[in-house]
Amino acid sequence: MTQARQIAERLLDAQVDYLLGEVTGERFAEVIARDVAAVLAVGDTIRFGDVVSLADGEETVARVFDRIGGSPVIADTVGVFSDAIYDHIATNTDYTLGDVVDREPVEALLEKIFGMHQAQERILDRLTESPLVATVASRFVDKLIGDFMQANRERAEKIPGVSSLMSLGQSAANRAKKVAADSTFVGDLAGKGALFALKRTNNAIRDMLRDAPVHSAAMEFWDLHADEPVAGLREYLTQKDLNELVQICYEIAVTTREKEYFGLLVRECVEVFYTRYADHTLSSMLPELGLNADDISTEILRYGPGVIEAAKRNGVLAELLRERLEPFYFSDQVLGILAGE
Repeated sequence: MTQARQIAERLLDAQVDYLLGEVTGERFAEVIARDVAAVLAVGDTIRFGDVVSLADGEETVARVFDRIGGSPVIADTVGVFSDAIYDHIATNTDYTLGDVVDREPVEALLEKIFGMHQAQERILDRLTESPLVATVASRFVDKLIGDFMQANRERAEKIPGVSSLMSLGQSAANRAKKVAADSTFVGDLAGKGALFALKRTNNAIRDMLRDAPVHSAAMEFWDLHADEPVAGLREYLTQKDLNELVQICYEIAVTTREKEYFGLLVRECVEVFYTRYADHTLSSMLPELGLNADDISTEILRYGPGVIEAAKRNGVLAELLRERLEPFYFSDQVLGILAGE
Protein backbone atom coordinates (compact mmCIF):
# COMPACT_ATOMS: atom_id res chain seq x y z
CA MET A 1 0.00 0.00 0.00
CA THR A 2 2.98 2.31 0.59
CA GLN A 3 4.04 1.91 -3.04
CA ALA A 4 0.47 2.55 -4.18
CA ARG A 5 0.43 5.78 -2.18
CA GLN A 6 3.70 6.89 -3.80
CA ILE A 7 2.20 6.24 -7.22
CA ALA A 8 -0.91 8.19 -6.21
CA GLU A 9 1.34 11.08 -5.14
CA ARG A 10 3.01 11.11 -8.54
CA LEU A 11 -0.29 10.93 -10.38
CA LEU A 12 -1.66 13.76 -8.25
CA ASP A 13 1.37 15.94 -9.04
CA ALA A 14 1.04 15.12 -12.73
CA GLN A 15 -2.62 16.08 -12.87
CA VAL A 16 -2.08 19.30 -10.95
CA ASP A 17 0.67 20.25 -13.42
CA TYR A 18 -1.59 19.34 -16.31
CA LEU A 19 -4.46 21.47 -15.05
CA LEU A 20 -2.12 24.39 -14.41
CA GLY A 21 -0.99 24.06 -18.01
CA GLU A 22 -4.62 24.17 -19.17
CA VAL A 23 -4.98 27.69 -17.81
CA THR A 24 -1.62 29.03 -18.99
CA GLY A 25 -0.98 31.21 -22.05
CA GLU A 26 -2.66 30.45 -25.36
CA ARG A 27 -3.82 27.09 -24.08
CA PHE A 28 -6.25 28.86 -21.73
CA ALA A 29 -8.06 30.49 -24.68
CA GLU A 30 -8.39 27.09 -26.38
CA VAL A 31 -9.74 25.54 -23.19
CA ILE A 32 -12.28 28.32 -22.70
CA ALA A 33 -13.50 28.08 -26.29
CA ARG A 34 -13.80 24.30 -25.94
CA ASP A 35 -15.57 24.37 -22.60
CA VAL A 36 -17.95 27.19 -23.53
CA ALA A 37 -18.94 25.29 -26.66
CA ALA A 38 -19.45 22.15 -24.59
CA VAL A 39 -21.58 23.96 -22.02
CA LEU A 40 -23.73 25.53 -24.72
CA ALA A 41 -24.15 22.14 -26.38
CA VAL A 42 -25.44 20.78 -23.09
CA GLY A 43 -27.61 23.87 -22.68
CA ASP A 44 -29.27 23.10 -26.01
CA THR A 45 -30.66 19.92 -24.48
CA ILE A 46 -32.10 21.54 -21.33
CA ARG A 47 -35.29 23.58 -21.14
CA PHE A 48 -35.25 26.67 -18.95
CA GLY A 49 -38.48 25.62 -17.28
CA ASP A 50 -37.04 22.21 -16.39
CA VAL A 51 -34.20 23.57 -14.28
CA VAL A 52 -35.66 26.84 -12.97
CA SER A 53 -39.01 26.86 -11.21
CA LEU A 54 -41.17 29.95 -11.03
CA ALA A 55 -40.77 30.08 -7.25
CA ASP A 56 -36.97 29.83 -7.51
CA GLY A 57 -36.91 32.60 -10.09
CA GLU A 58 -39.02 34.89 -7.94
CA GLU A 59 -36.82 34.25 -4.93
CA THR A 60 -33.61 34.88 -6.88
CA VAL A 61 -34.79 38.17 -8.38
CA ALA A 62 -36.14 39.31 -5.02
CA ARG A 63 -32.79 38.50 -3.42
CA VAL A 64 -30.94 40.48 -6.10
CA PHE A 65 -33.08 43.56 -5.46
CA ASP A 66 -32.85 43.09 -1.69
CA ARG A 67 -29.13 42.40 -1.35
CA ILE A 68 -27.53 44.18 -4.29
CA GLY A 69 -30.02 47.06 -4.57
CA GLY A 70 -29.35 48.09 -0.99
CA SER A 71 -25.70 47.06 -0.79
CA PRO A 72 -23.16 49.37 0.91
CA VAL A 73 -21.16 49.53 -2.33
CA ILE A 74 -24.01 51.18 -4.22
CA ALA A 75 -24.89 53.42 -1.29
CA ASP A 76 -21.28 54.60 -0.99
CA THR A 77 -20.76 55.19 -4.71
CA VAL A 78 -24.02 56.94 -5.64
CA GLY A 79 -22.80 60.33 -4.46
CA VAL A 80 -19.28 59.73 -5.74
CA PHE A 81 -20.59 58.85 -9.19
CA SER A 82 -22.76 61.98 -9.34
CA ASP A 83 -19.79 64.17 -8.38
CA ALA A 84 -17.57 62.48 -10.97
CA ILE A 85 -20.21 62.94 -13.68
CA TYR A 86 -20.64 66.58 -12.77
CA ASP A 87 -16.89 67.18 -12.84
CA HIS A 88 -16.70 65.60 -16.29
CA ILE A 89 -19.70 67.52 -17.60
CA ALA A 90 -18.34 70.75 -16.17
CA THR A 91 -15.19 70.47 -18.27
CA ASN A 92 -16.34 68.58 -21.37
CA THR A 93 -16.68 70.74 -24.45
CA ASP A 94 -15.87 68.04 -27.01
CA TYR A 95 -19.46 66.83 -27.34
CA THR A 96 -22.72 68.64 -27.85
CA LEU A 97 -26.02 67.53 -26.39
CA GLY A 98 -27.10 66.55 -29.89
CA ASP A 99 -24.09 64.23 -30.15
CA VAL A 100 -25.15 62.43 -26.99
CA VAL A 101 -28.92 62.21 -27.55
CA ASP A 102 -30.52 61.81 -30.98
CA ARG A 103 -33.26 64.23 -31.93
CA GLU A 104 -35.73 61.61 -33.23
CA PRO A 105 -36.38 59.77 -29.93
CA VAL A 106 -36.65 63.09 -28.08
CA GLU A 107 -39.25 64.26 -30.56
CA ALA A 108 -41.14 60.96 -30.26
CA LEU A 109 -41.04 61.16 -26.45
CA LEU A 110 -42.39 64.70 -26.35
CA GLU A 111 -45.06 63.88 -28.91
CA LYS A 112 -46.17 60.94 -26.79
CA ILE A 113 -46.24 62.98 -23.57
CA PHE A 114 -48.25 65.83 -25.11
CA GLY A 115 -50.58 63.31 -26.74
CA MET A 116 -51.44 61.54 -23.47
CA HIS A 117 -54.74 63.39 -23.10
CA GLN A 118 -56.25 60.85 -20.72
CA ALA A 119 -53.39 61.29 -18.26
CA GLN A 120 -53.55 65.06 -18.61
CA GLU A 121 -57.30 65.12 -17.96
CA ARG A 122 -56.91 62.91 -14.90
CA ILE A 123 -54.11 65.04 -13.44
CA LEU A 124 -56.02 68.26 -14.00
CA ASP A 125 -59.18 66.78 -12.47
CA ARG A 126 -57.30 65.63 -9.38
CA LEU A 127 -55.72 69.06 -9.01
CA THR A 128 -59.14 70.59 -8.54
CA GLU A 129 -59.56 68.45 -5.42
CA SER A 130 -56.72 70.22 -3.63
CA PRO A 131 -57.60 73.47 -1.82
CA LEU A 132 -53.94 74.41 -1.63
CA VAL A 133 -53.48 73.98 -5.38
CA ALA A 134 -56.61 76.08 -5.92
CA THR A 135 -55.09 78.81 -3.78
CA VAL A 136 -51.87 78.69 -5.75
CA ALA A 137 -53.82 78.93 -9.02
CA SER A 138 -55.79 81.88 -7.65
CA ARG A 139 -52.61 83.68 -6.66
CA PHE A 140 -51.16 82.88 -10.07
CA VAL A 141 -54.17 84.46 -11.79
CA ASP A 142 -54.07 87.41 -9.38
CA LYS A 143 -50.41 87.87 -10.18
CA LEU A 144 -51.09 87.94 -13.90
CA ILE A 145 -53.91 90.44 -13.45
CA GLY A 146 -51.86 92.50 -11.02
CA ASP A 147 -48.91 92.67 -13.36
CA PHE A 148 -51.24 93.66 -16.20
CA MET A 149 -52.82 96.40 -14.11
CA GLN A 150 -49.43 97.65 -12.97
CA ALA A 151 -48.21 97.92 -16.55
CA ASN A 152 -51.34 99.81 -17.57
CA ARG A 153 -51.05 102.12 -14.56
CA GLU A 154 -47.48 103.00 -15.46
CA ARG A 155 -48.65 103.93 -18.92
CA ALA A 156 -51.71 105.85 -17.60
CA GLU A 157 -49.69 107.87 -15.09
CA LYS A 158 -47.91 109.49 -17.97
CA ILE A 159 -51.22 111.18 -18.89
CA PRO A 160 -51.97 114.37 -16.85
CA GLY A 161 -54.84 113.96 -14.34
CA VAL A 162 -55.07 110.16 -14.58
CA SER A 163 -52.55 109.48 -11.80
CA SER A 164 -54.95 110.64 -9.05
CA LEU A 165 -57.75 108.45 -10.40
CA MET A 166 -55.47 105.39 -10.40
CA SER A 167 -54.46 106.08 -6.79
CA LEU A 168 -58.12 106.32 -5.78
CA GLY A 169 -58.87 102.99 -7.46
CA GLN A 170 -55.91 101.32 -5.75
CA SER A 171 -57.04 102.62 -2.36
CA ALA A 172 -60.52 101.20 -2.90
CA ALA A 173 -59.05 97.85 -3.92
CA ASN A 174 -56.92 97.71 -0.77
CA ARG A 175 -59.95 98.39 1.41
CA ALA A 176 -61.85 95.65 -0.37
CA LYS A 177 -59.02 93.20 0.34
CA LYS A 178 -59.11 94.09 4.04
CA VAL A 179 -62.86 93.51 4.19
CA ALA A 180 -62.39 90.14 2.44
CA ALA A 181 -59.84 89.13 5.04
CA ASP A 182 -62.22 89.97 7.93
CA SER A 183 -65.43 88.55 6.45
CA THR A 184 -66.36 84.87 6.55
CA PHE A 185 -68.88 85.35 3.77
CA VAL A 186 -66.37 87.08 1.57
CA GLY A 187 -63.84 84.44 2.56
CA ASP A 188 -66.16 81.75 1.27
CA LEU A 189 -66.52 83.66 -1.94
CA ALA A 190 -62.75 83.90 -2.13
CA GLY A 191 -62.48 80.14 -1.72
CA LYS A 192 -64.95 79.62 -4.52
CA GLY A 193 -63.06 82.17 -6.53
CA ALA A 194 -59.86 80.20 -5.98
CA LEU A 195 -61.54 77.04 -7.25
CA PHE A 196 -62.91 78.99 -10.21
CA ALA A 197 -59.42 80.30 -10.90
CA LEU A 198 -58.03 76.80 -10.78
CA LYS A 199 -60.62 75.52 -13.23
CA ARG A 200 -59.90 78.39 -15.57
CA THR A 201 -56.18 77.68 -15.24
CA ASN A 202 -56.79 73.99 -15.95
CA ASN A 203 -58.85 74.86 -19.01
CA ALA A 204 -56.08 77.11 -20.23
CA ILE A 205 -53.51 74.34 -19.73
CA ARG A 206 -55.79 71.82 -21.45
CA ASP A 207 -56.35 74.10 -24.43
CA MET A 208 -52.67 74.92 -24.65
CA LEU A 209 -51.62 71.25 -24.66
CA ARG A 210 -54.18 70.34 -27.32
CA ASP A 211 -54.32 73.36 -29.58
CA ALA A 212 -51.15 75.37 -29.12
CA PRO A 213 -47.93 74.33 -30.88
CA VAL A 214 -46.44 73.12 -27.60
CA HIS A 215 -44.64 70.20 -29.23
CA SER A 216 -42.99 72.46 -31.80
CA ALA A 217 -42.04 74.93 -29.08
CA ALA A 218 -40.49 72.13 -27.00
CA MET A 219 -38.50 70.88 -30.00
CA GLU A 220 -37.36 74.42 -30.71
CA PHE A 221 -36.13 74.60 -27.12
CA TRP A 222 -34.31 71.29 -27.66
CA ASP A 223 -32.73 72.50 -30.91
CA LEU A 224 -31.45 75.62 -29.15
CA HIS A 225 -29.48 73.39 -26.77
CA ALA A 226 -28.58 70.52 -29.09
CA ASP A 227 -25.64 72.35 -30.62
CA GLU A 228 -24.26 73.55 -27.31
CA PRO A 229 -21.47 71.70 -25.48
CA VAL A 230 -22.54 69.18 -22.85
CA ALA A 231 -20.66 71.36 -20.36
CA GLY A 232 -23.51 73.87 -20.67
CA LEU A 233 -25.74 71.56 -18.65
CA ARG A 234 -23.96 72.60 -15.47
CA GLU A 235 -25.58 76.02 -15.81
CA TYR A 236 -28.87 74.45 -14.79
CA LEU A 237 -27.73 73.13 -11.43
CA THR A 238 -24.76 73.10 -9.10
CA GLN A 239 -22.72 70.06 -8.16
CA LYS A 240 -24.41 70.10 -4.75
CA ASP A 241 -27.84 70.14 -6.42
CA LEU A 242 -26.99 67.13 -8.59
CA ASN A 243 -25.53 65.21 -5.66
CA GLU A 244 -28.59 65.82 -3.51
CA LEU A 245 -30.99 64.94 -6.34
CA VAL A 246 -29.17 61.65 -6.96
CA GLN A 247 -29.17 60.85 -3.26
CA ILE A 248 -32.89 61.59 -3.00
CA CYS A 249 -33.68 59.42 -6.04
CA TYR A 250 -31.56 56.62 -4.58
CA GLU A 251 -33.40 56.91 -1.27
CA ILE A 252 -36.74 56.70 -3.09
CA ALA A 253 -35.55 53.60 -4.95
CA VAL A 254 -34.25 51.93 -1.78
CA THR A 255 -37.35 52.63 0.30
CA THR A 256 -39.67 51.61 -2.55
CA ARG A 257 -37.76 48.35 -2.91
CA GLU A 258 -38.71 47.46 0.65
CA LYS A 259 -42.46 47.83 0.11
CA GLU A 260 -44.71 44.80 -0.27
CA TYR A 261 -46.26 46.18 -3.46
CA PHE A 262 -42.85 46.34 -5.11
CA GLY A 263 -42.46 42.65 -4.37
CA LEU A 264 -45.77 42.00 -6.13
CA LEU A 265 -44.52 43.87 -9.19
CA VAL A 266 -41.28 41.89 -9.23
CA ARG A 267 -43.12 38.59 -8.96
CA GLU A 268 -45.46 39.57 -11.78
CA CYS A 269 -42.52 40.46 -14.05
CA VAL A 270 -40.79 37.17 -13.21
CA GLU A 271 -43.98 35.26 -13.97
CA VAL A 272 -44.30 36.97 -17.35
CA PHE A 273 -40.67 36.19 -18.16
CA TYR A 274 -41.06 32.60 -17.02
CA THR A 275 -44.22 32.09 -19.09
CA ARG A 276 -42.51 33.49 -22.17
CA TYR A 277 -39.23 31.59 -21.92
CA ALA A 278 -40.00 28.41 -19.98
CA ASP A 279 -39.97 26.33 -23.17
CA HIS A 280 -36.71 27.83 -24.46
CA THR A 281 -33.50 25.89 -24.03
CA LEU A 282 -30.81 27.53 -21.94
CA SER A 283 -28.56 28.08 -24.95
CA SER A 284 -31.32 29.49 -27.15
CA MET A 285 -31.95 32.20 -24.58
CA LEU A 286 -28.51 33.71 -25.13
CA PRO A 287 -29.42 35.34 -28.47
CA GLU A 288 -32.55 36.72 -26.79
CA LEU A 289 -30.19 38.44 -24.36
CA GLY A 290 -27.97 39.66 -27.18
CA LEU A 291 -25.14 37.23 -26.34
CA ASN A 292 -23.35 34.43 -28.15
CA ALA A 293 -20.53 31.98 -27.43
CA ASP A 294 -17.86 34.45 -28.57
CA ASP A 295 -19.18 37.11 -26.16
CA ILE A 296 -18.96 34.70 -23.24
CA SER A 297 -15.46 33.54 -24.17
CA THR A 298 -14.28 37.10 -24.69
CA GLU A 299 -15.46 38.24 -21.25
CA ILE A 300 -13.90 35.21 -19.53
CA LEU A 301 -10.62 35.82 -21.33
CA ARG A 302 -10.79 39.51 -20.48
CA TYR A 303 -10.57 38.91 -16.74
CA GLY A 304 -9.66 35.25 -16.25
CA PRO A 305 -5.94 35.24 -17.20
CA GLY A 306 -5.04 38.04 -14.81
CA VAL A 307 -6.78 36.38 -11.87
CA ILE A 308 -5.36 32.95 -12.68
CA GLU A 309 -1.80 34.20 -13.17
CA ALA A 310 -1.92 35.98 -9.82
CA ALA A 311 -3.23 32.82 -8.15
CA LYS A 312 -0.49 30.76 -9.80
CA ARG A 313 2.29 33.10 -8.69
CA ASN A 314 1.38 32.91 -5.03
CA GLY A 315 0.73 29.17 -5.16
CA VAL A 316 -2.94 29.44 -4.22
CA LEU A 317 -4.20 27.87 -7.46
CA ALA A 318 -1.98 24.78 -7.19
CA GLU A 319 -2.97 24.34 -3.56
CA LEU A 320 -6.67 24.56 -4.42
CA LEU A 321 -6.32 21.99 -7.21
CA ARG A 322 -4.43 19.65 -4.92
CA GLU A 323 -7.06 19.99 -2.18
CA ARG A 324 -9.82 19.07 -4.65
CA LEU A 325 -8.00 16.10 -6.23
CA GLU A 326 -6.17 14.61 -3.26
CA PRO A 327 -9.21 12.91 -1.68
CA PHE A 328 -9.76 11.00 -4.92
CA TYR A 329 -6.18 9.81 -5.42
CA PHE A 330 -5.75 8.83 -1.76
CA SER A 331 -9.12 7.10 -1.52
CA ASP A 332 -9.13 3.42 -0.63
CA GLN A 333 -10.57 2.56 -4.01
CA VAL A 334 -7.80 4.24 -6.03
CA LEU A 335 -5.04 3.03 -3.72
CA GLY A 336 -6.43 -0.48 -4.04
CA ILE A 337 -6.40 -0.25 -7.83
CA LEU A 338 -2.82 1.01 -7.83
CA ALA A 339 -1.83 -1.80 -5.48
CA GLY A 340 -3.32 -4.36 -7.87
CA GLU A 341 -6.01 -5.46 -5.48
